[in-house]
Formats: sequence, structure tokens, C-alpha cells
Amino acid sequence: MTQRPLRLAVIGGADCDEDHARLARETGAAIGQAGAILVCGGREGVMAAAAEGARSTGAQTVGILPGASPLETPPNPHIDLPIFTGLGQARNQVLVLSADAVIGIGGGWGTLSEIGLALKYRIPVVLLSSWRLTRPDADPEPLLMQAATADEALQLAQTLVQSKGAR
Repeated sequence: MTQRPLRLAVIGGADCDEDHARLARETGAAIGQAGAILVCGGREGVMAAAAEGARSTGAQTVGILPGASPLETPPNPHIDLPIFTGLGQARNQVLVLSADAVIGIGGGWGTLSEIGLALKYRIPVVLLSSWRLTRPDADPEPLLMQAATADEALQLAQTLVQSKGAR
């Protein structure tokens, strides 16, 4: 039996600045070069940039979209497999549960909800130029890491998945 490819989600805002878009493209390319599948929200901003980076390496891209059809929420042009959920923001749970690990880049409240859902379900999260989070009890969260570069984010995500025994 062959092991399935790693599924890594990239999360972040539909609106982003050029620095976050660059980080997302670099992260998507790193994911693709690692032979992993990119999962994202399928829309614009960080999601489109990450999918563009992954597709530039020939990687498969999956978009978990909030609408029920392409007329309601068209996927960005770099998505190979759009999945229309009809769930609105509740699609964030489908997105994180579809990934072995999550990499957050920038983002707003939707991104924060995805981070919280991932950690609730014990899915590793690596943050890259994103939220700075600590638990209220100040205990370290072993499934939450910070990265400084796209390559470091990928390496941390892979390490966290391996140490967790996911997949």
C-alpha cells in the first residue's frame, strides 16, 4: 500500500499585501516541490498566491469554497479541484479537517477561526507573518509554531505531522 501525499493547507486573507502574496507563492511552491497537495480556501489573496506557487511546480491544488456553485463563489484560476460546500464561513472546518497541517500567512478573523479549529482538532499549525498566539495559561502549545520563511514553514509542518503520526 502506498502512502498518500501530504495535504497542507495554506490559510490567509482574501485581501493581502504584496509581502504576504510573495510568502504565499513561495510557500505554495515549497509545498509543490515537496510532493504535497495544496489545500486552501480557493479564493483570492493569500489563497490564490499559494495556489499559483504550487501549480508552478506541477502540484495539485484543492479549493474548499464557501459557496454552492462557481456562480456564487468562483475559484481562483490556480485551483485544480474546486469543492463547493454551500457552508459559508463554516467551510473553514472542512478546510482544516482536509489537511494534515495548516500554514497561516497574514489573515484576519477568518484565518484566526481556521487556526482555532485546526488546534481544536489537533491539526498542527505553522504561522508565517501571521497571528501571534499564546494560551491564556501561558503553557506552550506543541502543535503551534512560528516560522520566518516559507521553507521553514514547510519543514516545521512536515516535522509536526511526522511527530504527531498523522496521515
